Amino acid sequence: MFTVDPRSGVPIYLQITEQVKRSVAVGVLTPGEQLPTVKQLAADLVINANTVARAYRELERDRVIETTPGRGSFIASNGSVAGAKRAVADVVDQALVAAVREARSMGLGRGDLKDLFERSLDRWYPHDNASEENAAS
Repeated sequence: MFTVDPRSGVPIYLQITEQVKRSVAVGVLTPGEQLPTVKQLAADLVINANTVARAYRELERDRVIETTPGRGSFIASNGSVAGAKRAVADVVDQALVAAVREARSMGLGRGDLKDLFERSLDRWYPHDNASEENAAS
C-alpha cells in the first residue's frame, strides 16, 4: 500500500503522511477504513516503528485519521470532506514548493515562472479562462 524512499531527501514520516493524504484525497482510502498498525506498517516498510508513530501523530493532528487505543487508526469520518480538501491542498502545495525551488535553482525569475504557470493553467483548464472572463464582465 505504501512505499518509502530513504534516498529521496524527504523524511520518511513525511513520505508516509503525504501518501495517506493523497490516498484520502483521491478516494483510495475512505472514511472509516482502518490503516495498518504502527508495528505492521513499520515491519512492511522495514523502518523504525517510531517513524510510523510520528506519521500517524501528524495525520491525527491534521484530522486525517482518528486513533482509538486498542482498536487502531482509521481514516477520519467527521469532516472527511474537509480533511480530503486539506489533504489535496497540502499535496499540491508541496509539489508547487518543489517546482518553485527547482525553477529558482535553474535561474528562472518570478515573471518567467508566472508565465509558465499561466501556460500550464491554460493547457489544463482551457474553458475556465472563458468563464472567468465572462464573470468579470
